[in-house]
Amino acid sequence: MTKDGGGTDLIPGLDDLPRASADKPKKTGKPAKSGKKGARRPAGERPVARIAVDMSLPHLDRPFDYLVPAEMDAKAVPGCRVRVRFAGQLVDGFLLERVAESGHDGKLLFLERVTSSEPVLTPEIAALVREVADRYAGTFADVLRLAVPPRHARVEAEPAAETTPAEIEAADAGAWRDYPAGESFLSALAGGRAPRAVWTSLPGPGWAAAIARAVAVTLKNGRGSLVVVADGHDVARVDAALKAELGEGLHVALTAELGPAERYRRWLAVLRGTARAVVGTRAAMFAPVTDLGLVVLWDDGDDVHAEPHAPYPHPRDVLALRAHRAGAGALIGGFTRTTDATQLVEAGWAHTLAADRDHVRAAMPRVRYVGEDAQLARDAAARTARLPNVAFEAARQALEDGPVLVQVPRRGYVPGIACGRCRTPARCRACQGPLALASSHAAPYCRWCGHIAGDWHCPECGFFQVRAVVVGAKRTAEELGRAFPGVPVRTSGRDAVLERTAPERALVVSTPGAEPTAEEGYRAALLLDGWVLLGRPDLRAGEETLRRWMNAASLVRPQGLVIVAAEGTLPAVQALVRWDPVTYAERELAERKEVGFPPAVRMASLTASPAAIRELLADARLPDGAEILGPVPVPQTGTETQEKERALIRVPRAAGHALARALKEAQGVRSARKATETVRVQIDPLELI
Repeated sequence: MTKDGGGTDLIPGLDDLPRASADKPKKTGKPAKSGKKGARRPAGERPVARIAVDMSLPHLDRPFDYLVPAEMDAKAVPGCRVRVRFAGQLVDGFLLERVAESGHDGKLLFLERVTSSEPVLTPEIAALVREVADRYAGTFADVLRLAVPPRHARVEAEPAAETTPAEIEAADAGAWRDYPAGESFLSALAGGRAPRAVWTSLPGPGWAAAIARAVAVTLKNGRGSLVVVADGHDVARVDAALKAELGEGLHVALTAELGPAERYRRWLAVLRGTARAVVGTRAAMFAPVTDLGLVVLWDDGDDVHAEPHAPYPHPRDVLALRAHRAGAGALIGGFTRTTDATQLVEAGWAHTLAADRDHVRAAMPRVRYVGEDAQLARDAAARTARLPNVAFEAARQALEDGPVLVQVPRRGYVPGIACGRCRTPARCRACQGPLALASSHAAPYCRWCGHIAGDWHCPECGFFQVRAVVVGAKRTAEELGRAFPGVPVRTSGRDAVLERTAPERALVVSTPGAEPTAEEGYRAALLLDGWVLLGRPDLRAGEETLRRWMNAASLVRPQGLVIVAAEGTLPAVQALVRWDPVTYAERELAERKEVGFPPAVRMASLTASPAAIRELLADARLPDGAEILGPVPVPQTGTETQEKERALIRVPRAAGHALARALKEAQGVRSARKATETVRVQIDPLELI
C-alpha cells in the first residue's frame, strides 16, 4: 500500500487524475477556497485521511487522500466506513489512517460522510488484505469485499451482549495422545509459542474433538483461535465440540446459512473481542480474531475451499500468511494429505503430525478392491460390473448389523448417455451440450441449455435408443432398492444433504462430500465407479480421488469392510488399502517437480479472448525464467458465445511474487487504457487442465 495516496507515481495513460511533481517538497493538502458562509473547515489535528476507495480498477489500487471536516473529527477513526466523492460520484470506502500532511500537491476534497464510526477494518486485517491482493495479483478492494461483511445498521446499534464466559479448565492431551508429537504440539501452544504442523488425522469422528482441545489450550494461554472447515456440516461438528470443551460465550460459528444480520452480529462479537475463537467456512479466514494464537484448516484439499470471486485466494495461503504475521501456531489437517501441504513440510515451514502405524491399523477399516485374482476367478464379470458379487455379499452381511454407505461419484439419475448401438456420446442439437436423463421415464435433456431432445437420433448411425455412460446417485439408489428388497435406501447429495443417519440397517447412497455420519460408524462402505474419478482430465485427479475415498472410508467403524471399485495396481488404490496418504502425497510431489507443475512451481492462468491475452502478455514484464504454455482454446458452454483461450505462465517458486506483480502491473496498464475486456488471472488455480 503506497503512502502517497494523493496521486504520485501514477501509471502512464491515467491523464484524468492530478499528478504530483516528484521534485517538489510535500505540502499539506488544502481545501478548495470558498467565500460562502459555513464553509467546511478541516480538523485541527491530523486533518488528512487516507481512504481505500471501493474501486476494483487495477490502476487505481492505492489509497487516496481526503480532508476530514472538523464536524467529523470524532467519528472519522481508522477502520471506519466512509463515503467520498471520487471521479464525480459518491462511492464507499474505508479510512485507513489519519496523518498531518498529504503527499498530494493539489486541492483535497472533504469526506462526504462517515457511514459508521465502528472501526471494522483493523490494522492487522488491512495489512493482510494488501498482502493477499499482492500474492494473487488482485486489488485491495476485491479482497476487502471478502474480508469485511456488508454493514447492518440495526445490528451495529444493538448493545453488546453481556455474557460471562466459563473459565477454561486445564485438561489433558485427549485425542492428541494417539500422536507421538501431539502432546508436544499442545505444550508449545500452552507456552505461547507458534508450532506449525501438517496433521494426518486418524479415521473416525475424533478429529473435531482434537481441534477443540487445541483451541482450548490456546485460549487458556490468553490468545485467540481461528478454525476454517469446508462446509456447514463440518462447522456444526466443530461447533458442538467447542461447546463441549469451552462452554458458551467464548466462540462463534460463521456460515452463510446464518443470514446477513446474524452473521454480522457474530462477526462484530469477534471484532469487539467478545468471542475469542471462530469456526467457519472459507469466508471466516479473514475474521478479525483478537491476539491470534492458532489457525486451523481442516481438509485443505476440498475444492469447496477455493474462493470463486477474484482474486480467488485459498484459505491455506491466507491462514499461512496470518500465522506468519501474527506469530501464531498453524494446524493444517485432514484424513489425507495434499501435495500443497507436503510442500510446506518439505520447505521446513511445518512439521509432520501423524499417528504411528499401530494406532493407524487399529482405527482403519479393511479395504478390498475389485479385481483381486482369486475373486476374478470366481466372478469373471467383476471387473466391469458396477456391483460385483464381492460388493453385493459385503453389503448383504453388513446390513445385518447396521447401515452401509454407498459412494457414487456423480449426482442425478443418468448424467451422461450415448447411442445404444455405436456408443457415440449424445449431444444437444441446439448447443452441442451433453444430454442426460432425469428419470427412467423422462426424455433426454441438455445439461447446458435445458433443451428437451425427445426426438434424438444418433448423427452417426441414426439409432434412437440410448445407453448410460455414467450412472448417478438416484439411479444407483433405484438399482439397490431392487437388489435389496425391504431395506430402506436413503440418498444424500446437493439437493438434500443428510447430516446423520440412524444405526438401523439402511443403504445410504451419497455423492462425495455429502456423506452423513452414522452412530457407531457404518458397518461397510462401497466406493463405486472409481474410473469416473480417476479418469478425469485433471492434474489432481489421483490426489482428489484418494481424498474422497478416505473421507468416506473414515466414516466406517474400525475393521469394517470397504470395497473400492478400481484397479488394484493403481497408486491411489494401494494408498487406500495401506491407509498411507503421506507416501502417496510425497510421490505425487516428486512427480510434479519432475514435470514442473504446482505446487513444485508457481503458475498463473490467463483466460480471455485471444486478442486480450496477447495484449496482456505484451504489456507484462515477466520475471526471468518465465515459461508461457499455450494459449489453447477453452471449451465453451451453452451460455458462452465468445471464443476464449487459456494461457499458463510457469515460474520457479521463488519468482512467484515477481510473477504476480508483473501481471498486476499489466492489468493496470490495460485498465488505464480503458480496455473493454477483462482478463481473468488466477494464481496457482486448482484446475490446470
